[in-house]
Amino acid sequence: MDDHLKLENQLCFALYTSARTIVRKYKPFLDPLGLTYTQYIALLVLWEQDGISIKDLGEHLMLDSGTLTPLVKKLEKQGLLKRERGQSDERYVSIVLTEEGRALKLKASDVPFQIAKHLHLDEAEGYALKQRLDQFILDNKHLD
Repeated sequence: MDDHLKLENQLCFALYTSARTIVRKYKPFLDPLGLTYTQYIALLVLWEQDGISIKDLGEHLMLDSGTLTPLVKKLEKQGLLKRERGQSDERYVSIVLTEEGRALKLKASDVPFQIAKHLHLDEAEGYALKQRLDQFILDNKHLD
């Protein structure tokens, strides 16, 4: 009668536990690099677009400034990036990788392959799931 209120029937719980499970699977591959999952995804963005603004980094990661600022400070303390103020507008802050931050990309290059192997999804299944989740995010962005 109240099946719709059972935890096991909740989409939100399946997504929540799936996300936690995947993040946990990254840990053994990121620990040797000295990175958390959130630091890793921030670096993924920077390896693709070095020198972007903090605001743009937050938008890519879908993180608010309260989460992003400590993350950036920690990566800066680790020597992986530096913050640079704009010359014409000091309110503009860009994030620039250091040599060490750029070099870490090579060390991390195997992480996606290791994760794929540990998720027990073949390439087609992984691609289909990612496409569906991307569409779900796009369809529901207005709810934020």
